[in-house]
Amino acid sequence: MPSRVEQITTDTYRELARERRLLAELDDDIVRTQIEVSEIAAPTGAERRRARWVAERFAATGFDATIDGAGNVVARASDAVAAAPVVVCAHLDTVFPEGTHVSVRREGNRIVGPGICDNGRGLAVMLALAQVIRQCRAPFARAVEFVATTGEEGSGDLRGAKFRFGNGSRPFAVVALDGAGDERVVNTALGSRRFRVEYRGPGGHSWAAYGMPNPVHAAARAATSLANLRVRGMARSSLTVSRIGGGLAINAIPEVAWLEVDARSTDEAVLAWLEREVRSLASAAATEENDRRAPQAAPLTRRVERIGDRPGGHTGADTPLVVAALEATRLVGRVPELAAASTDANAAIAAGAPAIAIGGGGKGGDAHTTREWFDNGSGTAGVERALTIVATMARLAAD
Repeated sequence: MPSRVEQITTDTYRELARERRLLAELDDDIVRTQIEVSEIAAPTGAERRRARWVAERFAATGFDATIDGAGNVVARASDAVAAAPVVVCAHLDTVFPEGTHVSVRREGNRIVGPGICDNGRGLAVMLALAQVIRQCRAPFARAVEFVATTGEEGSGDLRGAKFRFGNGSRPFAVVALDGAGDERVVNTALGSRRFRVEYRGPGGHSWAAYGMPNPVHAAARAATSLANLRVRGMARSSLTVSRIGGGLAINAIPEVAWLEVDARSTDEAVLAWLEREVRSLASAAATEENDRRAPQAAPLTRRVERIGDRPGGHTGADTPLVVAALEATRLVGRVPELAAASTDANAAIAAGAPAIAIGGGGKGGDAHTTREWFDNGSGTAGVERALTIVATMARLAAD
């Protein structure tokens, strides 16, 4: 026998037949929006132009959209008075730096371009949901709030989501729309800590000053030690030396060298252990290089800075939000799959709100490359799923 939430989800799906038809009719428009927003460059930290465009789209649909202190675009639907809203979010930023060619092209059934899925799809679907929910005839017990967030990628460290969900006003539920897909339900927030390790020394001519400690050598030793660190078997964890650099010229001992490290785990205790290892191995690399320096040569120094901290967490499979998401996935003819990932939902879970991340329908691949692609062959199912989840949560009465 279905649970109460499963039954409400099924009833909601059936009662939203008109709204689901509207979304199907908007299918081509959603893809056009997806292309248009993807062609507005939005590197992390430089999302303002895309944010203004999204705010204008909300306004054209009848919303009073505002831009908050973190650069998020915020719009609210429904006059429901329940204290805690249902929040739908999709991130504005992309991993691609300024100057990246962001034009989108068609290759057969695929649409190809940087950010076309991550997160052009999420933003386009969020705008479509806002348009349809505003016209929805079903009574909601809760307001639905739409937030286009800043700083979700890389060095952004979930800036926009942390600002929205860390202000003391806890949502009833959060659904993050991120990329393509219609089967996965991300209910485990993959935590991460990111570090910049920097070495500094006196430098000098590669011949005349030979014997001075070399920051690049220290950075290379640290990178090798970190690469050799055994992480497998420790919950679901990873450690990656993702960037390394330094030096002035081929015939100069560098004054500065650095590396950046990304550590991830579903277990906060493992993340803490990984941080200790990063700091310990960075120190050992400096000590080894200093031990090799010439007599009277000044030692190099090292500094380890944590430059990112994404909280982990979990929304249980038996919570109303996840139950509704799993049932909505089945209702659109898909087999649901629970998963772990790092998304805006991390910040909501850390703030105590039930949160998940889902795709916006269709299929995609080659994310975070300029070859990123999207295929809309089954796009409608994912959009219907998102509508059903959001509407189900908005219909649940206040506790």
